[in-house]
Amino acid sequence: MKLAANLSWLYTEFDFLDRIRECAHDGFKYAECMFPYEHCAELLRDRALEAGVQWVLINAPAGDWGQGDRGLASSPARRNEFKRSIEVAVNYAKVLGVRKVHVLAGAVDLSDDRGMRAAWDCYEENLLWLASTMKNEPIDWLIEPINRFDVPGYLLNRQADAHELLIRLNQPNLGVQMDLYHCLRTEGEVLKALDRYLPSGRVKHMQLAGVPHRDEPGVNEYVAVYDRLTVLGYSGHIGCEYRPKAGTRDGLGWIRSTGFSGTMESSET
Repeated sequence: MKLAANLSWLYTEFDFLDRIRECAHDGFKYAECMFPYEHCAELLRDRALEAGVQWVLINAPAGDWGQGDRGLASSPARRNEFKRSIEVAVNYAKVLGVRKVHVLAGAVDLSDDRGMRAAWDCYEENLLWLASTMKNEPIDWLIEPINRFDVPGYLLNRQADAHELLIRLNQPNLGVQMDLYHCLRTEGEVLKALDRYLPSGRVKHMQLAGVPHRDEPGVNEYVAVYDRLTVLGYSGHIGCEYRPKAGTRDGLGWIRSTGFSGTMESSET
C-alpha cells in the first residue's frame, strides 16, 4: 500500500504548484489530482521531480465542471468531445509518467428510462473504443462508482455494476477505482466489498475519506480497513481524497492512528 496525496483536496491553503512541495514535506512520495489541465504538464512534472514526488493518477477532462458536468463518457451527444478529452489525458499522462487515468461516466436523469439505456449503451461503446484505441499505451483507464448523495444522478454508483461492466467488456487496460468513501456512503459494508472485489484483480487504484462528511478518515472505519487490506495483500496506491477539517497538516494524525503510517514511503513495485 502506498498513500498518495490528492492535491485537488489536500493542501488547498497553498497555491496548486506549491502543494507538491508541501506534501513531500509531510512524507508523501506519491500524488494524484483531479484535473491538472490548468498547468503545463512539463511544469507539473518538473515540480514533482524537484520534490521527490511521483504523480500516480489524474482524471480525464470531464466537461465544464463549473456548469455541472461530471463526465462525458455516457453522453451520446458528446462522443467527439469525449474522444478529444482522452487525447488530452493521454498526453498529460505521458509527460507526468502517470499510469492510471480515471474516466468519469457523467450524471444522467434517473427518471428517464430511455435516456438511461442510451447512456449505458454510450458508456460501454466509449469504454470499448478507449480500450482498443489506447491498447498500446502503458495506462490503466479506470471507472469509479460515485455515490449519488454527493453527485446526484451519477450513472455508475455501485461496485457490482462496475465489475459486471468490466467483466462484460473484458479489456485488460480497463479497471476499477474503488473509493472507499463512496462505497461506504452507497453500500455501507466496505469490508465485504474488499473481500469480494480485491481478489478479482480489477481494482487498480483506491481512495479514502471519512464518512459521512468526507473529512479525515476515522479510526472506527479505517483501522479495520487497513487490517483487511493487509490481509488481502493490496499493494497499490491509495489516494487521500478528503476535505481537511482545518489545515491539511494539522489533520494528518489519522495516518498514524489508523495504521497507515507505514505506507507513505514504500518503494514502487
